[in-house]
Amino acid sequence: MRFETRRKRRRREALDRPFPAEWRRILAERWSLWHSFRVDERDRLEAMTKVFIADKRWEAANGFRLTDEMRVLIAAQACLLVLNLDVDYYRGVGSIIVHPTTVVLSGPRATDTSGIVSSGAFPVQGQAQYDGPVTIAWDAVSFEARHPGRSGNVVLHEFAHKLDMLDGTVDGTPPLVDAQSRQRWIQVCTSEYEALQAGTAGSLIRDYGTVNPGEFFAVATEVFFCQPLEMRAEKPDLYGVLAGFYRQDPASRMGG
Repeated sequence: MRFETRRKRRRREALDRPFPAEWRRILAERWSLWHSFRVDERDRLEAMTKVFIADKRWEAANGFRLTDEMRVLIAAQACLLVLNLDVDYYRGVGSIIVHPTTVVLSGPRATDTSGIVSSGAFPVQGQAQYDGPVTIAWDAVSFEARHPGRSGNVVLHEFAHKLDMLDGTVDGTPPLVDAQSRQRWIQVCTSEYEALQAGTAGSLIRDYGTVNPGEFFAVATEVFFCQPLEMRAEKPDLYGVLAGFYRQDPASRMGG
């Protein structure tokens, strides 16, 4: 109860403070998508970003020094996913660990839906742990914020995993509003996932989405926000279920 009271106070204090002009400059200069948002969307993103930064524990790895630019770019992009949902979808995110570059991890990890587990060293630009922190490589964040669609987006990817984890399983199906939406989601995403595995889905969604349904959802989320016009044209059904969950139409922001 005491922790919850402190949390509410932090949020209230964050919301009461004006959004710093320097943070707004960072978003305008370092995040290409920022200019596509309506004024009311920018206002909500700014409010959510203030709360997110105040609410989370921020850690730098290996002597790396955190800056406002890092916090603001990571927080704002994470909040884009919940822009029309609620920042409380991230209640389970306690801390953000920022590394300067790609991290090499080791240990067992599931590689597909059959439960096959591999071990050994593997490089990652980000990692979302169930009931744990989100790890992010800053060089990837910085590049991808300025060049949407050129590669992926590690922030959107890892925080999509956190949304997927909300119902207790990482299965590529986040919490949906009703049974009908869930049924439609499973139908569309299963079809697209199987096509990607079979090599018949085209090149819009990168092959990493074949690892398991959870990775498919995270990769599809990257494309939905960073290449929405292409997704709507090439994969309208997938675009539709993602738009339904996120309650956003990013293609319309791009003039489509």
